[in-house]
Amino acid sequence: MDFLTSPLLPGLIQAAYIGAAILFILALAGLSKHETARRGNTFGMTGMALALGATLVLAARNSQYGDQRPLLVTLGLIAAAMAVGAAIGARRARTVEMTGMPELVAMLHSFVGLAAVLVGFNSYLAEDHLEGSLATIHDVEVFLGVFIGAVTFTGSIVAYLKLSAKMKSTPLALPGRHLLNLAILIASALLLAWFVPVDGNLGLVPLIAMTVLALVLGFHLVAAIGGGDMPVVVSMLNSYSGWAAAAAGFMLSNDLLIIVGSLVGSSGAILSYIMCKAMNRSFVSVIAGGFGSDGAVSGEARDYGDHREVQADEVAELLADAKSVVITPGYGMAVAQAQYPVAELTKKLRDKGVDVRFGIHPVAGRLPGHMNVLLAEAKVPYDIVLEMDEINGDFAGTDVVLVIGANDTVNPAALEEPGSPIAGMPVLEVWHAKDVIVFKRSMATGYAGVQNPLFFKDNSRMLFGDAKERVDDIVRALG
Repeated sequence: MDFLTSPLLPGLIQAAYIGAAILFILALAGLSKHETARRGNTFGMTGMALALGATLVLAARNSQYGDQRPLLVTLGLIAAAMAVGAAIGARRARTVEMTGMPELVAMLHSFVGLAAVLVGFNSYLAEDHLEGSLATIHDVEVFLGVFIGAVTFTGSIVAYLKLSAKMKSTPLALPGRHLLNLAILIASALLLAWFVPVDGNLGLVPLIAMTVLALVLGFHLVAAIGGGDMPVVVSMLNSYSGWAAAAAGFMLSNDLLIIVGSLVGSSGAILSYIMCKAMNRSFVSVIAGGFGSDGAVSGEARDYGDHREVQADEVAELLADAKSVVITPGYGMAVAQAQYPVAELTKKLRDKGVDVRFGIHPVAGRLPGHMNVLLAEAKVPYDIVLEMDEINGDFAGTDVVLVIGANDTVNPAALEEPGSPIAGMPVLEVWHAKDVIVFKRSMATGYAGVQNPLFFKDNSRMLFGDAKERVDDIVRALG
C-alpha cells in the first residue's frame, strides 16, 4: 500500500491522463485516412487502457483517504460494472451487422447521456462542502450536465428506433413545434435561476423538473427529423454525447473526461456541419427538427419517360469491353451485403486491365464512412476508393458506371431542378459517363422521397433484383 500513499502518485495519475489525451488526439488524426485508420484505432485503445488503469489507481487511493468503503469493496464494484459493460459490448460487437452499425452507435450515445444524468444527480447529492462562488459554479455544471445528458439520452433512443425501423421515419410535425422547443429552453433557464441559490435537497425539485423537460426536448427534436437526415442526426448526437461527457468531467473534476468530451463534441459538430453541406441542408434547421421523409414521393410529379432494363450477362459484356469503370455504392449495397462480390468483381476487372475505381458520397450510408468501412472489410484497395470531389470530374471519361444501391446521392434533379426538395445538394454526376447501370430492387424513391431522372436517361439501364445476387451473376458471366 506504500504506492497508494506516495506523494508522487497524484502527479503520475495526471501524467497518465495527459498521455491518454495525447493518444486520443493521435487516434482522431489516424482515423482521418484509410491508410492510418488501423493505427488510429490502436492509439485510441491504448489511450483508453491507460486512462482506465489510472482511474483504477485513483479510486484505490481515494479509498485510502476519506472513503469509508474498504479497498477491495471499491475495486470489486468497479470490476463488476466493467465486466457487465464489457460483456454487453463484446457480444454486440461480435453479432452486429454493418447495416446495423448506425443504430448501435445511436444506442451507445444514449448510454453516455444517461451516464451524464446519473453523474449529475450523484454529484449534486454528494457535494456538501462547497461554499460561495464555487458552490454556484458547481451547481451550474450539474444543471447543464444533466440537461445535455437528458437531451442526448432520449434523442439517441429515438434515432435508434427510427434507424432500426421500430418507429416511423416520418417527421413528427406538431403544431408550433419550434415554439414548443423554445418554451422548454426558456422554462429550463428559469429553473436554473431557481436551482442555483437553493440549499440542500430542495434543489432536487427544479433539477428533476428540468430533467423531465430535457427528456421531452430530446425526444421531440429527433422525432421531428425525418429519415433523410438521420446520418446528420447520428453525427450530431455523437457531438452531444461528447459535450455530456465533458460536463461530467467538470462535475467530477476529471481533466481527462473534459478533454475527451471536448474532442468528441467538437469533432462531431464539425462532421455534422460537413454532412449538412454535402446534403445542402441548413445546419441549424436540421438540428431544430428540419427535413426528411419516409420515402413517399415528394416534390413536383413529372413524367421522365420509360426506363430500360438490362440483364447480368449484358452488363458483363459491357464491362469486359470497358477501359474504365467507376462503382458508386449506396446503402442498398450494405443491406444486400454485396461488398464481397463487388470486391471480387473489382479484382476480376483489374486483372483484365480495366481501370476500376469507387466514388463515395459523404452520406452514401446511414453513418459517416459507412461505405468506406464496408469496402475495407471486403479488402478493396484503399487507393481506388475516392471521395465525391475527387471523382466527379472523371465521369465524362468513364466507360461504365455501376450504381449499386444508391439513389439520392446520384440524382441529377439536385442540380437540374431548382424546385426539387434536394435542389443544390452536391451529388455524384454519374450521368456524364458513356453507360450507367443502376442496381435496384425496384423503382422506389430514396430517403428524400424524390424520383430520380437518372433512371430514365438514354445512357442508363436498370438491373433489378438483389444487388449481391446480380453482382454474383456478373462475376460468373465474366468467367
